Amino acid sequence: MSRLFFGLFLVVYQLIALHVIALPVLVAPLRGPGFRNGQWQALLHRKDGNDIVFNFEVKDSAGKKILYIRNAGEHLLVDDITIKEDSVLIRLPFFESQLRAVVTSDGNLEGVWLKHGADNYQALPFKAFYGVSFRFPTGRKTETGNTGITGRWQAVFRSPGGKDSSLRIGEFEEKDGIVKGTFLDPTGDLRFLEGVMDGDSLKLSCFDGGHAYLFRAKLEGMKITGGQFFSGAAGYETWTAYKDEAAKLPDEFSLTKLREGAGPLDFSFRDIDSNTVSIRDQRFRGKVVLIQIMGSWCPNCMDETNFLSTFYDQYHAKGVEIIGLAYERTTDFTRSQNSLRNFQQRFKVKYPMLITGVTVGDPQRAEKTLPQLEAIVGFPTTIFVDKAGNIEKIHTGFSGPGTDVHYEETKQEFYKIVDGLL
Repeated sequence: MSRLFFGLFLVVYQLIALHVIALPVLVAPLRGPGFRNGQWQALLHRKDGNDIVFNFEVKDSAGKKILYIRNAGEHLLVDDITIKEDSVLIRLPFFESQLRAVVTSDGNLEGVWLKHGADNYQALPFKAFYGVSFRFPTGRKTETGNTGITGRWQAVFRSPGGKDSSLRIGEFEEKDGIVKGTFLDPTGDLRFLEGVMDGDSLKLSCFDGGHAYLFRAKLEGMKITGGQFFSGAAGYETWTAYKDEAAKLPDEFSLTKLREGAGPLDFSFRDIDSNTVSIRDQRFRGKVVLIQIMGSWCPNCMDETNFLSTFYDQYHAKGVEIIGLAYERTTDFTRSQNSLRNFQQRFKVKYPMLITGVTVGDPQRAEKTLPQLEAIVGFPTTIFVDKAGNIEKIHTGFSGPGTDVHYEETKQEFYKIVDGLL
């Protein structure tokens, strides 16, 4: 790619970030070897110099290019790729996100990651290097080969200035210097994290198309110190942790509460086909109903939807219904409709998914949609309704497959509750 073209590319990217112009179609004359199959290491470059690293693999399938974004045990399929000359457009399946790049003369990629927010674009320069399969170089080794990072950690994350803090639990497993794990929090988890121990230095990262994370810290015996958490283009928190195999988070059934004197649920919203659906409809009467409070922007909602889609296939004939209530980033019905339809198609969802028309950031989202709740504390939240229409239980959050045993426990809890209601 010529210096002139790349300079113009960066100008375009900056204008997009400022929401000055619409997304362009970037085309460069064919100069390099093209978008090649194989392993790639990718970097998202933040202004503070902390690159968020991830990996993907490109393959041919049914006459077209596909790729898999790799994060520990997750391999996220991306099958909407457009190639024109040396330009590559990779539309990611969720989160209104895409990678736009050109193939350089040495066969690598340079471009930008774009993520559509409520009313603007988040943009980060993007590079990817062909033939690089590792995420981070491990560098220095410990004498024993086991650093002690494996286990359960009670962690405290703090915003800049220390004004706000949040509790999470880190669960990590290290083998031959490679670390995999996640952080659990009251609304779920931070999904699949992958990285290394480089001597006493911990490095972890994750990219799923919507969320880009980088963690750094030092291991000092039973403590983790000097932790830094970089998120997206500018997010930053510090964190520390200590090893505690008995560390616990608040009970997921205690976080979302009913208002005093709350009656039965009563709502009507349009589904993604613009049909009005009400909890009072005949199809839901006398049934056990799960209300899934979710959004297409939410990674833990993605994990829960994947589970509930299978759950619905198993339990629908037994008298169980599910209704998804979507709180999107915008009140624009058409945009929400498109995002949610992608979600529905990817997870083969057969239960109705309704668009509330209330944004995730609206402080009155509960009052406007589900006034029986004191608040919508987190996403996802699942309301279990018995055959008589009474709210039996409310579960906040969802521990996805990146949490291993906790994922299995969460699924079994759902089965147990519904079996009891039936």
